[in-house]
Amino acid sequence: MRASVGRGKSNLQAPEQPKTNNSLRDVILGGQDGLVNMLGIALGVVAAGGSTHVLVVAGIAAAITESISMGAVAYTSFGSDRDFYLAEKRREQNEIAMRPEEEREEIRQIYATKGFEGQLLDDVVSTITSNRETWVGTMMNEELHLPPVEQQSLVKSALVVTIATLVGHFIPLLPFMIVARMPAIIGAIALSAVTLFAVGVYSAKSLVGDWRKSGLQMVAIGLGAAALGFLIGRLLHTAGG
Repeated sequence: MRASVGRGKSNLQAPEQPKTNNSLRDVILGGQDGLVNMLGIALGVVAAGGSTHVLVVAGIAAAITESISMGAVAYTSFGSDRDFYLAEKRREQNEIAMRPEEEREEIRQIYATKGFEGQLLDDVVSTITSNRETWVGTMMNEELHLPPVEQQSLVKSALVVTIATLVGHFIPLLPFMIVARMPAIIGAIALSAVTLFAVGVYSAKSLVGDWRKSGLQMVAIGLGAAALGFLIGRLLHTAGG
């Protein structure tokens, strides 16, 4: 291990940064929002005695507008993360330029806590601090625990959220395009529950956690939120009657 450190700068790079663009997160963010929102609207409209035809037309319009809105919000939100990262990176660059010995000692402390010592620790510190970009990248990762956010990732996340939100809207809306009111309600709830459960299971399998608990939790949150829309629609229908 010591020999590999001493062979040159290229052998020790800044730790690989985890990608902040988590497609699964983006899919859940957009898909769950779109599905729950549309299911709540659909149940609320039907509970209030609204027309299925009006629901479908309004639902399609809402799906398009909210999908675009969610994509824009995602871009802005993730963009703020990128701006924060760049600001912190500039701060680290300034500190290294103005107080190199203090920053070098921070690198030493970071790797000492990892178990490096003696000549090996000296070699690691020397190798990292001999390259300014590696030095800054190591401080960002090891001290601040901030992964970089690339412009390309921002655009990709916004697109994924937009598409996921659009698909999520159409899942509970689809039964109302095919069958009558009561069968459509049952179909929308069942289709939404299956979709939410599948997303919860996939999330647990891809990340960590019990797939049954994750699936049921996703269903409970989604249908619970949609049930509020149904109750509000029922109350409005009762008050109007």
